[in-house]
Amino acid sequence: MQFAIVKFNDEAPKSWNIYHTEKKGLLLVHLWKRYLLIDTKEQEAYEIDPQTVKPRGNDVEWSPADKPDQPLETPEWKTRDVGSMQLVRFRLGKDGHVLELQIPILINGKPAY
Repeated sequence: MQFAIVKFNDEAPKSWNIYHTEKKGLLLVHLWKRYLLIDTKEQEAYEIDPQTVKPRGNDVEWSPADKPDQPLETPEWKTRDVGSMQLVRFRLGKDGHVLELQIPILINGKPAY
């Protein structure tokens, strides 16, 4: 996703990408060798088995059927709109790492994804 910003413990990870899904508010985040399915509306994150994600050029092929039943524990979830960006920040697990996504918002106020 162009123009998005990803921070992991307040630092930019060396390897990341954000992919659109067919459902609005659902993002697939590639972070190093991990894939996380982020549901911004439900404020949930799921660990996705990297074996189920197939690279296809600049995109990936992945089936929502591969989503686990239970989301990860994501305390301290915050979502807010800051001007032309939507900020999503949460902790992975009770004492885990903090993931922050800054997602561009279009002029009409809708997320650019």
